[in-house]
Amino acid sequence: MFVLRGVAQVVFLDSAWAGAVFCLALSTADWRYGAYGAGGAALGTGTAQLLGVARDRVRTGLEGFNCCLTALCFAVFFDADRLSTVLLAAAACLVVTVVAAAVIRLLHVWSLPTLTIPYCLLAGAVAVAAPAFLRIWPHGGSVAALPRAAAGPTVLRLNDVGAAFFRNVAQVFFLDQWYAGALLLAGLFLVSRVAGWVACAGSATGILTAWALGVPAARIADGTMGYNAVLVALALCGVFLPATPATLWYALLGAATATTLTPAVAHLLAPSGGHPLTWPFVLTTLGFLLAARSFPRMTGVQTPAAPRTNTPTPSAATGQPRAGRTGPA
Repeated sequence: MFVLRGVAQVVFLDSAWAGAVFCLALSTADWRYGAYGAGGAALGTGTAQLLGVARDRVRTGLEGFNCCLTALCFAVFFDADRLSTVLLAAAACLVVTVVAAAVIRLLHVWSLPTLTIPYCLLAGAVAVAAPAFLRIWPHGGSVAALPRAAAGPTVLRLNDVGAAFFRNVAQVFFLDQWYAGALLLAGLFLVSRVAGWVACAGSATGILTAWALGVPAARIADGTMGYNAVLVALALCGVFLPATPATLWYALLGAATATTLTPAVAHLLAPSGGHPLTWPFVLTTLGFLLAARSFPRMTGVQTPAAPRTNTPTPSAATGQPRAGRTGPA
C-alpha cells in the first residue's frame, strides 16, 4: 500500500487506488516502465523505513515518489533492458532518499515543500555525467548540443489538440501514449474530481500558452511543453493552496509561466547534455508559493498590517502545505 501511494504522490495523491491505476497506465505503455516505477517507489519507501524516517511520511508515500520518477527517468534515458540500468536505478533510489532528507532540512527554514528537487538533482547529474561511463552510456558520443531555433508548422489541428491534452499528463511519467495519459487522468478523477478538473485546466493552459507563443505543433502534440503546467496547476490549487476560484486563476497563471519556462530551462541545460525534467515546475511553484504569502486571497490568511516604523519587519509566513502533502513533492 505504501509503495502504491508513493507512485500516486507524483501528482500529490495519498491513495493506493490511484497508485494502482498509475502503475497500470505505465504498464500499458511498457511493462518495464511499470516495474521501474513501482520498484523505485518500493526501494525509496524501504530505505526510508530502514533509516527511521518519520512514519507519517512513509505511510503517505512521500518517500516514494522521487524514487519512482528517478527509476523511470533512467529506464527511458539509459535503456530499460540493460542490467547496468537496473543496478543504477536501484542505487540512485537509495541516494535520492538521502538527498530528499537534506533538501527537506534546507527548505524547512522557509517552510517550503521539497517537490521533485531530489529527483531533479540526482537524475540531472547522472544524465550529464553518463557519457563519461561506458557501462552506463555505451552508445558513444554525447547528447550535449547547442540550442536551436524552433522550426515547423504552428497550426494546431484537432487531433493535435486532443493528443496534447492527454500527453501533457502522460509526460509527467515520461510516457508518449495518449491513452496512458487518459488512464492517468482517470486515476486523478477516481480520488478527487477537483484534482482531475484542475489537471485538465492545467493541460489546456499549457496547450494555449504554447500555441500563443508560436511553438511548433509537433512539440505541443507530444506533450513535452505542457507536463510542467499540469503539475503546477495541481500544486497551486488544492494542494499547497486551497482550492478556490481565486487560486484556480493563480494556478493557471503559474501553469502558463511554467510552459514558458520549459524551453528556457531546456536551452540552459542542453549544452551540458542535461534535460529540463520537472525543474520548470519546481521553480514556478516555489516562486508562486513564496509570492502567495503576500496575497491573502490566495492563502485565506490575512496579513497583519505593517507597523508604522522605519524598521522593516518580516511578514507572517503563510501558505504552508497541508500535513502529509510535501510531495511532487
